[in-house]
Amino acid sequence: MEVVIDREAGFCFGVVSAIEACERQLRQDGSLYCIGDIVHNSKEVERLKALGLRIIDKDELNMLGGCKVMIRAHGEPPSTYELAEKRGVEIIDATCPIVLKLQRDVRQGYERMKRVGGQVVIFGKQGHAEVVGLMGQTEDKAIVVSSEEDLEMIDFNRPVHLFSQTTKNKEDFVRIVGLIRERMKAADNEAGLFVTDSICRRVSSRSRTLLEFADKVCALLFVSGRQSSNGTYLYSLCRQHKKETYFISSKEDIDFSLLKDCDIVGISGATSTPMWLMEEIRDYVLATFEAD
Repeated sequence: MEVVIDREAGFCFGVVSAIEACERQLRQDGSLYCIGDIVHNSKEVERLKALGLRIIDKDELNMLGGCKVMIRAHGEPPSTYELAEKRGVEIIDATCPIVLKLQRDVRQGYERMKRVGGQVVIFGKQGHAEVVGLMGQTEDKAIVVSSEEDLEMIDFNRPVHLFSQTTKNKEDFVRIVGLIRERMKAADNEAGLFVTDSICRRVSSRSRTLLEFADKVCALLFVSGRQSSNGTYLYSLCRQHKKETYFISSKEDIDFSLLKDCDIVGISGATSTPMWLMEEIRDYVLATFEAD
């Protein structure tokens, strides 16, 4: 049996940068706080916790002082920075540059919409860390939509500036744009629609490269944390394309009976899946079959 890893899989550069910054601080100080899981992968979070990382929420930030707190790649709303300054907390800002640019764009879009009586709409997952940060750029007044049903919250008689969470998939965004455009046209307000395609190109290209990789293997083990939006989407996409695609979060999840007749097993993962974990799973699969 051959086991191959999808070399296009694994951390996006924003997550890589955040983890490198985290490791530098841990080597220097031995401890560091982070608001929320630094990445949506429990194995990587456990590894960093063992080095001294402590995960906190916004309420716990309010009880800290005189320490360092990391903002992960997803970003945070302005209120977090204000609270940190008030508490005398030093921020280690690892917000992804693409997310930072989007935050600025959303803030500018919101100011423009306020002047013309319009609305900011964000295509994303309600409650997702990145979306929470984007909402903060609009005084929490943006409308978050994730499905056609959510469009009922929009007033199509008023101007709309539409943005997207950076990790959403391109096809769904295009579909939502089309639906909004149809309704704006029906309201005789098509000129009032402004669209900013803010999807990360690194994330959007993963759909194509993942399916190309899946075509080269007999079965595919897709490694991801259960909380990863990107992982849920990519797994679903790949499963539709290749039914021999199996979701796992660790080597303990592998059902070897599904792989016994395979000559080539592929391993891929989400943008929040560490390469070391995929390599560990590869070595475990090879060792298990060699032992048999």
